[in-house]
Amino acid sequence: MTTITANFTANTANPANIATVNFVVCQLCALLSAFWFRLFLHPSKTSPFIRHVVATLLGLYFALFCFGWYALHFLVQSGLTYGIMILTGVEHMHKYCLLVALSYLSLCQITRVYVFDYGMYSADFTGPMMVITQKITSLAFEIHDGKHNIGVVNQYVCVFRRMPSLLEYFSYNCNFMGILAGPTSSYNDYIAFIEGDPRRHRDSEADRKSKLRQSEPSPNVEVVRKVATSFFCLLVFLSVCKVFPVERNIDDDFIATMPFYAQVVYLYLSMLTTRPKYYFVWTLADAINNAAGFGFNGYGDDGSPRWDLISNLRILNIELATSFKVFLDNWNIQTAHWLKRVCYERCPYHPTAATFILSAMWHGAYPGYYLTFLTGIVITLAARAVRHNVRPYFLHSPTHKLVYDVITWAATQIAICYTVVPFVLLSVGPSIKFYRSWYFCLHIGCVLLAVALPVKPRHLRLKDQQKNLLREPVQRHPEATDSNCSQKEKTT
Repeated sequence: MTTITANFTANTANPANIATVNFVVCQLCALLSAFWFRLFLHPSKTSPFIRHVVATLLGLYFALFCFGWYALHFLVQSGLTYGIMILTGVEHMHKYCLLVALSYLSLCQITRVYVFDYGMYSADFTGPMMVITQKITSLAFEIHDGKHNIGVVNQYVCVFRRMPSLLEYFSYNCNFMGILAGPTSSYNDYIAFIEGDPRRHRDSEADRKSKLRQSEPSPNVEVVRKVATSFFCLLVFLSVCKVFPVERNIDDDFIATMPFYAQVVYLYLSMLTTRPKYYFVWTLADAINNAAGFGFNGYGDDGSPRWDLISNLRILNIELATSFKVFLDNWNIQTAHWLKRVCYERCPYHPTAATFILSAMWHGAYPGYYLTFLTGIVITLAARAVRHNVRPYFLHSPTHKLVYDVITWAATQIAICYTVVPFVLLSVGPSIKFYRSWYFCLHIGCVLLAVALPVKPRHLRLKDQQKNLLREPVQRHPEATDSNCSQKEKTT
């Protein structure tokens, strides 16, 4: 506890981290406001108009408290894209909104990085803009798909067929539950929550007739669990973040004196200690939305309510992931859904590479981000090739499957750590120094695997999936669909 207190005092004494303290304070205030919002501004007690107004004003207040007048960028970005939606029409609005929202975000990121505070991990104002960019583009694609009757699997969930009012639009982008840390949600889901019927576009007609709508479940137990989890992660981060600094991976003495196996173990431990801060932020953000009544996702097989509609991570699945894909599917889930909806499922050529490049552009202007996502392309292709060519040989017995899982768990964790080192180091020089100390071994090995092992082209994999679905006469329940819009299983 002394170490935790010392770390916290040292961090908060740094003026650069005052914004981070403000962020945490605002999120705690948002949590209390969310309980008040659900109890006193429940849809049964007030109109959607009042709920929109209060959610927006509270969100803007928290943003001004955290970021000062930089929060005006949130309004400018939202206002610009709303005007574009009106002027360009349905046919092209999704393209122009993606271009303008991403360009404005990139301009702000470049200015912040190269003009103000390069390398400083304060709670910068471009973080909320990243979430707003996702919301703007998600809505534009939902409207476009709704007008053209485009839906990949669950069209009734992921499309919207009218332009929102200006108040609805700003409420969706700037509400107090998600303005600071997200997560992104479908516009359909948000409006259904505001109007008091969160499952109306997800339940089938048969469900609505048979259930007569069960009473709205209380999120209190789930909120307490998520808040406890988030603060446990915060304590873990404050306890160990100084013990295994990532920068030691590129220390000359460390590289020269440590045997390679020790460097591998230290790499895993140092990157493992960076994850709890993300667990803290995203789990607390999920709890805030749940406390307001947003995030209900139907009932599980055991009859218990599910509050994972907009959850952003699954911690155990991340730490026990046995493939690169499983890790990515459980990390920053709503961003992965967004990338899949606006890029992966629509890109006719090289969708994997295009998705990683879009992700790098969205994350920011640091060169380390681009090194991470370019590395992620080759590792994803190699992991896909290994999974398709090697995994079938280990499925014939539980023992072989266990051996395969242990090996792939270790390989996945090391590959993830190797990939994201530049994401933490930010700069090109230190990142290349790290890769050079490892002789670019994973880059070279993954390129060789991706070239040597055959994988069916994406369109053939999709045909195989469609054939398998036709062979399985199983009617899936709508509540079994994944937690957001079109949840088509990504081909691997």
